[in-house]
Amino acid sequence: MDVLFIDWGCFGKADAVFTLEQMGYKLTMFSHKHFQERISKEYNEAFAEIVADKKFTFCFSFNFYPVVAENCKQHDIPYISIIYDSPFVPLYSYTLIYPTNYVFIFDKQEYLKLHNMGIPTVYYITLPVNGTIIDYLSKKEFNREKLTCEISFVGSLYNEDHNFFDRLANVNDYTKGYLDAIMEAQLKIYGFNFLETVLSSKKILDELLRVSPYANDRYGIETPEYVYANYYLCRKITSMERIRLLTAIAERFPLKLFTLNKEFNIPHVQNMGAADYYAEMPYIFANSKINLNITLKSIQSGIPLRAMDILGAGGFLLTNFQADFLDYFIPDEDFVYYTDTDDLLSKIEYYLTHEQERKEIAQNGHRKVLQNHSFEKCFQSILSIVFS
Repeated sequence: MDVLFIDWGCFGKADAVFTLEQMGYKLTMFSHKHFQERISKEYNEAFAEIVADKKFTFCFSFNFYPVVAENCKQHDIPYISIIYDSPFVPLYSYTLIYPTNYVFIFDKQEYLKLHNMGIPTVYYITLPVNGTIIDYLSKKEFNREKLTCEISFVGSLYNEDHNFFDRLANVNDYTKGYLDAIMEAQLKIYGFNFLETVLSSKKILDELLRVSPYANDRYGIETPEYVYANYYLCRKITSMERIRLLTAIAERFPLKLFTLNKEFNIPHVQNMGAADYYAEMPYIFANSKINLNITLKSIQSGIPLRAMDILGAGGFLLTNFQADFLDYFIPDEDFVYYTDTDDLLSKIEYYLTHEQERKEIAQNGHRKVLQNHSFEKCFQSILSIVFS
């Protein structure tokens, strides 16, 4: 049984490759510089060449790529993809409706949005996690001084040079005030994202289009409102929220930050720079008394990959509320969520001083991940749908 594996620098590649091989599949790794293009003659030719002398059972990728979908349709190959990024504009490609597609989305609200549009090729699934990696890593030496934490946060601050929100610097005063107001309002609300709706005002949308024009091409149906809400505003709001919360925490508790921007300074926070996904992150999660998850605002209800990785490493997870957690986990038994800044600080203080309770919650979350959310269980579930 041959599988065409779309090879790029994605999270989870090693785990997916190992799992599929253990399940008896023979993988052909296929990488090409145009894999993110919506259309590419060069990609089509390379794809045709690689499938010419093999009958592939299916094609697989993390995230969904229209040029792959196009070629799988042309060669009648089932195309399975697992989405872990949000937002993800390629989901709004016309190719999404091809009957050869099986697109598994980790955010139930995003899945429902597309499903309710009449698209039959999308499915809801929680992201898989390697829950045994920490057993292997724990036998090896690691940098305890760097990777052992009272409280840790691993993630971007979205204040790097590619910040889309900065492109809106020249909007008029009315629009600036409007954007500031809706972002502050969205900051206070967990579990519901209203930004796309409130950007539909013609007066606001015309001004955004004036200062930072956006139009989809003929291969997609994403709207300017979707792009401005999710790529411009959600990232800015997330940056604001993360910096505010980390600042408040560090005023009272020891906190290590692992982020791409090593030079960014938050008072009393130890900025440790970026952490390697396989070589360092599991150690951080397993050796932090409290692991924080502050979800990117464009993830409406889904459980982020980082949160699943924390549980997979046996770490104690303290997160903002995301509705999809309740589909699989029990609050205060498998993980803990906070509702606002005061609640966050109160729960940090409580769980730093209640070690046994904290450890039991971490163990419960880890046990459920091992039982229900392994890569093997994930692929078994997916393949039962594809080949039912």
